[in-house]
Amino acid sequence: MAITLFGLLSSCNANANDNKGTKDYEATQIVEQMQFGWNLGNTLDATGGSWARGLSTETAWGQPKTTKPMIDGLAKSGIKTIRIPISWHDHVIDKNYTIDPAWMARVKQIVDWAYENELFIIINTHHDNYDKNAPIPAGSGYYYPSQENYEESSNYLKALWTQICETFNNDYDYHLIFETMNEPRPCGTDYEWWHDPNSIFSKKFMGALNKLNQDVVDTIRKSGGNNKYRMIMVPALAASPDAATTMDFIMPKDTVENRLAVSVHMYTPYNFAMASPGDIKFTDAHKKDLTRVFSKLNRRFVSKGIPVVVGEMGATNKDNLQDRIAWFDYFVTEGRKNGIMTCCLWDNGVWKINKGEKESSRYSEHYGYYNRNEQTWFFPELHKTAIKAMKKWNYLSLENVIHKRFKNFILRYTRII
Repeated sequence: MAITLFGLLSSCNANANDNKGTKDYEATQIVEQMQFGWNLGNTLDATGGSWARGLSTETAWGQPKTTKPMIDGLAKSGIKTIRIPISWHDHVIDKNYTIDPAWMARVKQIVDWAYENELFIIINTHHDNYDKNAPIPAGSGYYYPSQENYEESSNYLKALWTQICETFNNDYDYHLIFETMNEPRPCGTDYEWWHDPNSIFSKKFMGALNKLNQDVVDTIRKSGGNNKYRMIMVPALAASPDAATTMDFIMPKDTVENRLAVSVHMYTPYNFAMASPGDIKFTDAHKKDLTRVFSKLNRRFVSKGIPVVVGEMGATNKDNLQDRIAWFDYFVTEGRKNGIMTCCLWDNGVWKINKGEKESSRYSEHYGYYNRNEQTWFFPELHKTAIKAMKKWNYLSLENVIHKRFKNFILRYTRII
C-alpha cells in the first residue's frame, strides 16, 4: 500500500503527542508546539514598595486582578503559550527566603487556569535582580550577577526554586516550563544592558551568571519527579541575544539531554520597537537588523540542536499600526525561517497614546495588546498577523518536523506520489 509523505507526517505528529509525559519530550519538540505566546506583564511581576504589600502587589502597577475568563479568552484566541512573570522578593517572609504561602497559592491558581486550557506556561523569577552595584542585604530575596554577590544570590535562588519545585512538580507535565531568571544584569554599571566581550568586568558578570544558571538547573533537577526532565529556559546577561551569542555565555550542564533552551528578549530594532520617538516607519534597514540577530541565534544554538525562545518581543505603539503589522509579520516569519519557533508578546497593558505628552516619552513602553477586562484585542490586526505568520511556517523541513526515531522508517517505507 502506498503511503503519502503528507499522510505519514500527520500520523507521526499525532502519535508523538499522544499519551506522553514530561520525560518523553525534548526541548526542541516542546518549542515547536509553543508557537505564539503572551506575557501576563505588570501583574505578578509588579512590586509594591511602601504602598502595596502581600497579594495587593498584583494590581500595584495598574493592571486588573487576573481572572479565569482572561486566561480562557487568550486560549480561545489562538495563543498557545503564556509567560507568567513573577517577582518574589516582596513575598519573602523570613531570612531563610521562605515565600508567603498565600502568594505561592495565588501563583498556583493562575498557573492552574492556564494548565486547564492546555497552554504552555513559563514561570520565572522576574524583578528580583538587585538594582544596585552593592552588597545584597542577607536574606532579602535578591540576586545580582557578580562575584561579590554570588553567594547571597545563589542561596536565594536555590531556596526559591526549591519551594517552586515543591509546588510545581508531578501534577504538571511538559506544558509547564521553568525560566531561571529574567534579564539578569549588573545594574548600576556600564554593562547593565550591553555585554562587552572585550571588557574584563563584563566577562566577570557573565561568569557569575553562568554559575547562577547552573545552580538553578541543579536545584530543579534535584527535586526529582517530572522536574528531573522539565524544560528549563536560561538567559544570558539582560536576556540579550547579542550577549547570548558570545562565547562568554555557557549553557549549563544538565543531568538529562536536550531539555534546555536559550531565553532571549527582542525589542529589535531598538529605534523602531522601543525608542521614543525613534523611528516610526519599519524599513528595509530594520529588516536587515532582525535578520542579523535571528541568523546569529541560528548559528550559535538552533543549528546545534539547542532551541531558542523569544520570551519577550513587541513594538511600542507610535500610532503606526501598518508599520507594526509589517514588523509583526517579518519578525515571526524571519524568526521561524531561522528555526526560532516560539515568541511571546510582552504586554504591560499600556496602549493609549497621550499626544499632549512630550515627544521624548510619548511612545515609551506602550506594549498593551490584550484587553484583559473584555477578553478582546486592542489591535486585532497585530494578533491576527502573528498567528497567520506562525501557521505559514508550521510545515517545517523534514529534519525539524519528524522525531529522529521515525527517519529510518520513512526512508525505507515512504515513496512520494
